[in-house]
Amino acid sequence: MLSQEDLKQIAAKGMTAEQIETQLKQFKTGFPFLKLEAAASISQGIISPNTDERSDFEKKWNNYKAEGHKIVKFVPASGAASRMFKDMFTFLTSDYDTPSTDFEKHYFNNIEKFAFYDALDDICLKNEKKGIKELISENNYKAVVSNMLESKGLNYGQLPKGMLIFHKYEDGARTPMEEHLVEGALYAASNGEANVHFTVSNEHMEFFEKKVSQQSDKYAKKYNINYNITFSEQKSSTDTIAANADNTPFRTTDGRLLFRPGGHGALIENLNDIDADVIFIKNIDNVVPDRLKADTIEYKQVIAGILVSLQKKAFEHLNTLDSGKYNHEKLEEIIRFVQQELCCRKSDIKHLEDTELVIYLKEKLNRPMRVCGVVKNVGEPGGGPFLTYNQDGTVSLQILESSQIDKNNQEYMKMFTTGTHFNPVDLVCAVKDYKGKSFNLPDFVDKATGFISSKSKDGKELKALELPGLWNGAMSDWNTIFVEVPLSTFNPVKTVNDLLREQHQ
Repeated sequence: MLSQEDLKQIAAKGMTAEQIETQLKQFKTGFPFLKLEAAASISQGIISPNTDERSDFEKKWNNYKAEGHKIVKFVPASGAASRMFKDMFTFLTSDYDTPSTDFEKHYFNNIEKFAFYDALDDICLKNEKKGIKELISENNYKAVVSNMLESKGLNYGQLPKGMLIFHKYEDGARTPMEEHLVEGALYAASNGEANVHFTVSNEHMEFFEKKVSQQSDKYAKKYNINYNITFSEQKSSTDTIAANADNTPFRTTDGRLLFRPGGHGALIENLNDIDADVIFIKNIDNVVPDRLKADTIEYKQVIAGILVSLQKKAFEHLNTLDSGKYNHEKLEEIIRFVQQELCCRKSDIKHLEDTELVIYLKEKLNRPMRVCGVVKNVGEPGGGPFLTYNQDGTVSLQILESSQIDKNNQEYMKMFTTGTHFNPVDLVCAVKDYKGKSFNLPDFVDKATGFISSKSKDGKELKALELPGLWNGAMSDWNTIFVEVPLSTFNPVKTVNDLLREQHQ
């Protein structure tokens, strides 16, 4: 099935023929749905710390930072903003010239409220010799939109979302990239340094690096801090092969194999390359202006404080098990910690001999740990927190996407649709073991949690293979803790009109 030319192409991507054969087999077999126990909720897998507890966790986090640990803020920022402007692209190619849909009317009725208004007005004056107001008065709405989206203007239809102007300030507007630099200074800095890492697509890398170098000094001075800003691209070796309907390799018009990015789960490799004790993960578009940052800063410190507190206990238990100086009562204490605080349960644990029990406990304690902020479900699309059965028979906390759930199982669908909480991608991760060695994160991926989607290329339908998602299957074998955070910390921008929400004004 694979020719010598195919094998050369595969090798050039840093992949093996065996990997491709495995992927093609996955198209045939599909992926198993997960077995669920329940949707996580308050008192059943989700912690909701009170005011005193939050204050205590913030102190623990600040004490941890003062000890000189290396902290990194990891921001997936490779996505282009094209989907954000889907409705406006439709307007631009429509057979009508004035706003007709509710979305289009809302955009133009409030156009002066966008933080990018001045930049757009300037580019309209340059290209059209008329400002936005004059163009609108002449019903030339499409000229305004084309100057926003196309390369002759702001080029927002092709830029990465992190480079768009989101928020207004008296000293100038800010992009999401800049808001993340500010956040890095406010909760993720230690030793007078803030480490921020952006994953960026190859086509935008040079532009992103240039913009960061232009802006970082401004925030370094403002917050009296040094920035160490790094970048990475999604690795070519994490791409997946595309397939035809009959599960044979899809080929382009010149006969070459077609590879596609394997989804955000591929970023586990980028995360694995980060040398840090603690890593914050947050999406590029989930930012707010300074006046609304207080909740974000507080709860980022709270979930980080919970992380380092639980990690400290896990390390103490691992050192105890290593020493051999424990009795059955001590083992019972460690079991309670694993079951109650790390929410990892094994139904037949009482049948294990002490030697088997020690092996089991070491395995569950000595793995990466993440604390995930979850918000109350308000109907946003995406994943949620669940208690899920793992391949080894244990039950633990996982973030699941709808694609991982059997739609024909009414009980499971009820869990998914009536779940009380939602995953806003608000993670803080501990990625070193109790001896200070970095975990090899790909070792903790559940490779059976990918999924297959339908796409097209050159007018031909194809099947695409998505790798286990970054916060789903890619972190399946981590210790996971869920913490309720306020909805005010979740303000994603999925469409351009989301920037008109009060939270972004």
